[in-house]
Amino acid sequence: MEFGMFMDFYSTPGLTQNEVFREAFELVDLAEESGLDSVWLGESHFNPNRSVLSAPIVVASSIASRTKRLKVGMAVQVLPLINPLRIAEEAATVDQISEGRFEFGVGRSGNVRAYEVMGIPYEESRERFQEALEIILEAWKGEPFSYDGKFNHIENATVSPSPYQKPHPVVRIASSGEDSFARVGRLGYPIFLSMRGMDVNDLETNLKEYHKAWKEAGHPGQGDISVRIPVYIGLSEESAVQEPKESIEAYFSRMRRFFDENENVGGDTERNASRRSRAQRMANMTYEDILDTKVIFGTAESVTEKLAQFKETLGLSAFTAELNPGGQLPKEAVYRSLKLLTEKVMPAFA
Repeated sequence: MEFGMFMDFYSTPGLTQNEVFREAFELVDLAEESGLDSVWLGESHFNPNRSVLSAPIVVASSIASRTKRLKVGMAVQVLPLINPLRIAEEAATVDQISEGRFEFGVGRSGNVRAYEVMGIPYEESRERFQEALEIILEAWKGEPFSYDGKFNHIENATVSPSPYQKPHPVVRIASSGEDSFARVGRLGYPIFLSMRGMDVNDLETNLKEYHKAWKEAGHPGQGDISVRIPVYIGLSEESAVQEPKESIEAYFSRMRRFFDENENVGGDTERNASRRSRAQRMANMTYEDILDTKVIFGTAESVTEKLAQFKETLGLSAFTAELNPGGQLPKEAVYRSLKLLTEKVMPAFA
């Protein structure tokens, strides 16, 4: 099983934006040194109090340049917000710079405000996403092509460079709505999941649809599932539970507000209902509920045990740790947690 960490370049209280970037890259360097497999980058727009990671493909290029072994992935590139030809060029460039250590996670995001500021109706996001993905995959062939879609009209374009990996980097699609699990499985793509809006029980139920659709479509194997989960590894069970408590409660409080603010998106009735349901559940969550179904906190030994249960229950092929999702943990605690993950937990899954 592959082990990675998720980074959102959180705007940590008390740090300047310069310091946020410096500390984030220090964590990347530690991940490379410690033997972690991969680092995954979020994408956040017009919310400086939360994150400074608005240009993840640029950051991915920097990480590829400063590392020799660590894979770098998008988690995710929001396809409807940028011209797909530009995305194809930039992603292929990162793949070349990294010499094939790049993975292309894609999605359409639930951040309605980003769409509004950029002048793109959110109700168009599903169709825009599909068109963009089709164009990028065609562009990566390195041959002249044309495309006549609802939102994109391309005449005789040839994109360069082509990706380092052939035919192209792994494309991993993020799924958050129940309907998308079967769709991704039917299309035969690896899937990227998060515990932000779902818990382990939701994932187990929805992944059955992914596996079923994968099998019915005739794809080989069982699919490829990567899950992002908040993780904190302490020196004792008590410290592992108490030290991140304030930070993780702030994190899920912020997520509840996010679902509240984005629960009425024109034209997406199913997703709106899902957001309302998740916001209501989060409003009623206790810290014990969070510990039981939303995170993996504990000593290296108990985290290993819990992760093994997740792997068996969900059929994981990759696991991505959110080491500081609330952005309030001191960096020393985050570094220690990462070291324990690589030195004590990862060897149990080799």
